Amino acid sequence: MPDRVRLPMVDTFESSLAPDGRRRFVHTADVHGKFTRARRIVFAVLIAIWIALPLIPIGGHAAVLLDVARRRFYLFGQTFNAQDVWLMFFILTGAVFVLAVMTAVAGRVFCGFACPQTVFLDMVFRPIERFVDGPREERRRRQQGPWNVGRLARLLAKHALYLLAAFLVAHVFLSFFVPLRQTLQMVLGKPSDHPEAFAWATAVTLLLYGDFAWFREQLCLVVCPYGRLQASLIDADSLVIGYDSKRGEPRGKAGHATGDCVDCKRCVVVCPTGIDIRNGQQLDCVGCTACIDACDEIMLKLKRPTGLVRFDSQVAFAGGQRRIWRPRLLIYAGLGVVGLTVATLAFSRRESFEANITRPKGAPFVVEDGRVRNSFVVHLVNKRDEEAVLDLETAPATGVDVSVEGRVAVPALGSVAVPCVVTIDASRQGKVYVLLRVLREGRGEEKDVTVEIVRPVS
Repeated sequence: MPDRVRLPMVDTFESSLAPDGRRRFVHTADVHGKFTRARRIVFAVLIAIWIALPLIPIGGHAAVLLDVARRRFYLFGQTFNAQDVWLMFFILTGAVFVLAVMTAVAGRVFCGFACPQTVFLDMVFRPIERFVDGPREERRRRQQGPWNVGRLARLLAKHALYLLAAFLVAHVFLSFFVPLRQTLQMVLGKPSDHPEAFAWATAVTLLLYGDFAWFREQLCLVVCPYGRLQASLIDADSLVIGYDSKRGEPRGKAGHATGDCVDCKRCVVVCPTGIDIRNGQQLDCVGCTACIDACDEIMLKLKRPTGLVRFDSQVAFAGGQRRIWRPRLLIYAGLGVVGLTVATLAFSRRESFEANITRPKGAPFVVEDGRVRNSFVVHLVNKRDEEAVLDLETAPATGVDVSVEGRVAVPALGSVAVPCVVTIDASRQGKVYVLLRVLREGRGEEKDVTVEIVRPVS
């Protein structure tokens, strides 16, 4: 007896998963409505900000420039260097925390309105697809029809535009890591003059092309871990996109004594992941709200109340009253205040320079004429985008001679190694420490470094 084919536990009407388990390309239908308009406005603003960040100068540099090659980072007028990388902990954990709070309040609203995958796919690449291939039914008809000159020409034109869009996005992305003027010189120059940047730009272009031209919703369904974490971040009071089954069931054609759902499947054909929201909460839902606008459009045509598919909590869909403040959000709020306080203190106490003292290679000390000489190197690092004048002072101590340069100019975001020699009498007993104080001229900042003198064992 042959093995029976096991169908996936999903509605496969327009799913990205075919009945035999293979991936099926999802063709989304056009949709109009208040959420679609709001998303397009948000997408346009986000893309405009993204393009403007490496273009707008603040304090002599781009608003955001992560110059990894020279270990210099410029964020909205503030300058950071490699010694400040630990502050990234607060930025990254803060972003994760905000995302967790957003999910607890409104489900996957970030995925539907602000995720770069969604923004570029729905604002750049799907419009290219519609421009070249037409609306959904035409695209499906051409895909299922025979190959001819027209179909091949459309395919080549579409993918050429995909590559061009991926190329532009990749080079704007590159300008976050390379100054814009240098990026333009690289684009206009020979690839052999800057092979590393050319390789990176090519790799990112091909990666974006493969993602937005083919992989698409599979990135959300297979690669992105956020969707898998959603179940642990939301609760019954979180706002999610859902179907009001009490009002919609039983389904039937308009004019019959049935629920409000007429089973038109508009909510399915507009879904970018091909799911049927009427089947309940699903990990594949990215919160794009396309199904809400599609259903509302049908309800208005039928002169029925909108909101059959809507943003609401699971409690409300079951007929209960949604709670806004609940233990989960109160804990999040407390943790958020603590995290913001710690981050504020960390950034406010960031020093403009670093001073460390090390020993050079070789013998730690030399004995000459009854005196012990220790050599050190004072490593000074300027963490600001302007020259720093540092004064080196030593605390007076009996029988201790310190030879070190008194004033040092450290270039912007540069470093200087200053030799230091300490001499004491070989007959001196007990441990001897030398305190070196470094002061920055004009800022009132100071830093103390202490070193222990090494002597022969008596």
